[in-house]
Amino acid sequence: MRFLPLPIALTARLSPVVVLAAAGWALSSGPFAATPAAEGRTAQKAEEESPAAPATTAVSKTYPAAPAPCDSLGAKTVKSLVPGARTAGKEIPSTDSKLRRTCSWNALKGYDYRWLDVSFEITASDDAALTSFKERVAARSGGGDVPGIGDSGYSVVNLTTEDGQQTREGVVLVRASNALISVTYSGSDFESKKAPATAEINKGAIKAAKEAVAALEDGRQG
Repeated sequence: MRFLPLPIALTARLSPVVVLAAAGWALSSGPFAATPAAEGRTAQKAEEESPAAPATTAVSKTYPAAPAPCDSLGAKTVKSLVPGARTAGKEIPSTDSKLRRTCSWNALKGYDYRWLDVSFEITASDDAALTSFKERVAARSGGGDVPGIGDSGYSVVNLTTEDGQQTREGVVLVRASNALISVTYSGSDFESKKAPATAEINKGAIKAAKEAVAALEDGRQG
């Protein structure tokens, strides 16, 4: 076997090393080296092309909890709408008092009977409250809008007769941001068996609803 002279053999062995070293110099320091600006653009492009993590935005609720419903109406209002009733009212038990609360007042004075309920419900968002409000309005057709109360207001009055006794009931529904307020006001005269006039019941229910909305807003400010 013929051996190459040492200088040539050493040169052959070192050639790949020299080639790799030269290539490395060309990429790091030579004409093919990436400039800082190019590196920045590459990093920026990679960042832009990489899938972003899904953004999670917490829903901000204007009203986080329902106010005390029996404190939503003033004593003067209770006395005028439900003569003879205890102004403190009676809160109805709820499965979740933070989200749903109702207070009731009722009394029979002479032969006149009056019943008043005020309810608050807190929903997860304004959109949820709006959807629920529309569904409730659709279920109680025949009424009309109530301007100047919350974000949306609606009232309807109905007359029912049972065994010759009339009862007139007014319902006012209100949406204020993510909160829903419902007022039910009804009356009967057990002597004449007639019901109070539509205007009396409607005005009484709207009056109570306006005070309830004001109480809701006061609770948020407090």
